[in-house]
Amino acid sequence: MNILSIENLEKTLKDEALFESVTLGLEDGEKAGIVGRNGAGKSTFLRTVMGLITPDEGKVSVRNGAEMSYLEQNVAYEDGTTVRSYLYQAPSRKIRLLKEYREALDRGNEKGYQELYERIEKEGLWDIEHEYEAVIDALGEKIDPKRRMDTLSGGQQKKIAIARVLSLSPDILLLDEPTNHLDIRSIEYLESWIKTTRAAVLIVTHDRHILNECCTTIWELDRKRFYRHPGSFTSYLERREERLRMGEKEMARLETILRREREWLLRGPKARTGKDKNRKDRIAEMESQLGKVRDDRQRSFSSLERRLGKKILEVEGIAKGYDGTMLFSGFTFSFQKGQKIGLIGDNGTGKSTLLDILTGRIEPDEGTVDKGVNTFFGYYDQLGRELVSDNGVLEYAEDIGKRVILSDGEDVSASRFLELFGFPVSMQRLPISTLSGGERRRLYLITRLLSSPNFLILDEPTNDLDLETMENLESYISSFPGTAIISSHDRTFLDLTVDMLLVIEDRRITLFPGNYTEWKEAQDEKPKAVEEKKAEPVRRERERKGLSYKEKKEKEAIESRIDELESLIRKLEESFSDPGDTELGSLRERTESYERSKKELDEISERWLELAEKE
Repeated sequence: MNILSIENLEKTLKDEALFESVTLGLEDGEKAGIVGRNGAGKSTFLRTVMGLITPDEGKVSVRNGAEMSYLEQNVAYEDGTTVRSYLYQAPSRKIRLLKEYREALDRGNEKGYQELYERIEKEGLWDIEHEYEAVIDALGEKIDPKRRMDTLSGGQQKKIAIARVLSLSPDILLLDEPTNHLDIRSIEYLESWIKTTRAAVLIVTHDRHILNECCTTIWELDRKRFYRHPGSFTSYLERREERLRMGEKEMARLETILRREREWLLRGPKARTGKDKNRKDRIAEMESQLGKVRDDRQRSFSSLERRLGKKILEVEGIAKGYDGTMLFSGFTFSFQKGQKIGLIGDNGTGKSTLLDILTGRIEPDEGTVDKGVNTFFGYYDQLGRELVSDNGVLEYAEDIGKRVILSDGEDVSASRFLELFGFPVSMQRLPISTLSGGERRRLYLITRLLSSPNFLILDEPTNDLDLETMENLESYISSFPGTAIISSHDRTFLDLTVDMLLVIEDRRITLFPGNYTEWKEAQDEKPKAVEEKKAEPVRRERERKGLSYKEKKEKEAIESRIDELESLIRKLEESFSDPGDTELGSLRERTESYERSKKELDEISERWLELAEKE
């Protein structure tokens, strides 16, 4: 049964329809993910559903008594707002009840506050503030409730905004890009909450992990229409792939017909009849359809980067801290051509600071940074992406570079390069000030690539990007022959683009030879291995029957080998933070040894478990 019903909803902004004739329903407990290109109108749709924007046509109905909460993409608050008072600025019936109770107390209206007390008691609202503080804590923040919101970082503000909507325990929750500015630990907490909540959730996000793990339905906004796809995000992608294949066939058919029709146009006026106008209109319509089909095709490309020298970038013993607090120290690393490195760590651990040090924007407190003479950075940073500029889209791009050579040798103009990344000619003369936040970030990203770098440094590149742009960026990075460092909270993006990680944790930077999922699995195995080791003597004390003499000897040999392998793996992991450490071999030899040891450990651990179960 629908808890939220949307009927014939339409909205036009700046003389352009964003969505038309939208009729959809959200059921109790349903988790629906909204996907679509940047600027398509996803955020406007959520704001319209919430009642913050009046639709041109149609209506939104919420079941009687159902409470709806909304997390906006950008955190807004009044001047002087503290962390505690931010909770009481929520547009919520529950918060209004609590505020009315306080006002009745202040006025001395005994009858009024007694009635309100009973209502609050009945609905269990006394714990909202406690729950709010508990969620902030669970998101990894220890913040004084009296602290002002304007003194917090963007990531901290986002966590507090999330804590507010979750603590209200709504029946319907609307989330607009909730993972922006969050670290991975916080995203995993939010993901767990979405999975387990009984509320219906409508979420706009580019996080494919959340879309696939949490969402039971995908709502796709495409050319002003919404399409409902039941099932997981993976199911949706399979349907989209089929649609693209059909689009390819349709394009081939249209091109064949158009070629014949254009030949007719070139024959001259003598061959024309009174039906010429209708035929011309038909040709124009087919050309329009052909353009739409082409728009659906994924763009895959990479640019030709500048030549890298023998020395690319070397750092030795670098350290950095602020206000007496050390972020990291003792980091030594030699970057090599072709490396695709992910950078992860909780908010505030110094990821952006490290990238600024590597690019020479700030100096380390200790240590040295030595950049090769031929190393040219393409740095997608936290600040430049906001793109405050009076220029038009094409004008801004041409200031970076007027032409670019693609990896297949094709020399293309800046205008064509913009088209490849989703900026059609019709958008290229628009002032940057008219673009959406996501479109500005995409433009800034394109111009970093347009400069033909040989060392890519991307700081949270997926914030606000649509799925198609992310797929193009993944394709670009995969075929990029230079070096790349990517700081990202997007787990799927990291899995698809990097082959090693730099992890900032406990004021240290360590290297892990694998992607995010492999690192996460290794982290999850550590406490499990400790628990099993503690339990082993207990199992041996309880039972010593069931194994033959030969099996006992085998088990003892396995236990000895496990100790050796675990010791070797620990030494290898420690050595990865220092590429100059050759005691255990070169970086390649150590990596191969690490993989072999891990594989052997998994295999003999399984055999050990078989023997242990027989004891």
